[in-house]
Amino acid sequence: MKPIPSLLAFVVLTAAVSAEDLGQLLFQDDFARSESQEKTDEPGNGWGTNSKGRAKNNKQVDLRDGAMYIYLSPEANHAVSVTHPAEFTNGSVSLRFMLEDAQDSQGLDFADADCKEVHAGHLFAARVSPKQVTLQDLKTGSMRLDIREARQAKQKLTEEQKKAMEGKQKVIPQPTEIGKWHDLVVTVSGDELSASIDGKLVGSFSSPGIAHPTKKMLRLAVPRNAVVDDVKIWKK
Repeated sequence: MKPIPSLLAFVVLTAAVSAEDLGQLLFQDDFARSESQEKTDEPGNGWGTNSKGRAKNNKQVDLRDGAMYIYLSPEANHAVSVTHPAEFTNGSVSLRFMLEDAQDSQGLDFADADCKEVHAGHLFAARVSPKQVTLQDLKTGSMRLDIREARQAKQKLTEEQKKAMEGKQKVIPQPTEIGKWHDLVVTVSGDELSASIDGKLVGSFSSPGIAHPTKKMLRLAVPRNAVVDDVKIWKK
């Protein structure tokens, strides 16, 4: 059973979020289910993972105690990506998360695989670590196809590419206690991306890539370990 204080905190936050009218609830998941086997990923409820292609199909997602535990396999050559369809222009994602170690982090990446001007559809992201929150425009920054290809090939960026990279992320100092559940709300409104933790606005960031008209996929990006629960996706 989940700790009562965490449940109460989530109820309070959800009430506050509802009062702010986040819009239409598209999806929710409390992970209160079991897997049929424990050898490979089986998150269910429309979730997918990159374990087959990036971790030799080793298990990296485990449902237990009513939560989703995400952990990087020693065989992986990429961060864990746990995906769910989420199509909207403006909206929010709310969830509970826990970082179990000082090296852990939890990312929410928003993507559109039909956008071919960027690598793998990456549009923008919000990332939480124990010391900071990072808000990033990936579409017009580091994941812009020509920029990423040049960097992967270790080629020198052009002056235009260097300029395009400027100001495409905001790093906000924010201590987040490890080993404890926290409530996260990430909201997209036009070209603005904002993040709140435990009911408090951490910060916001405006950049052109955030205004991409169709966000089609939510990716929970975990480079090491994280625990996630009570995911909700809202369309404004």
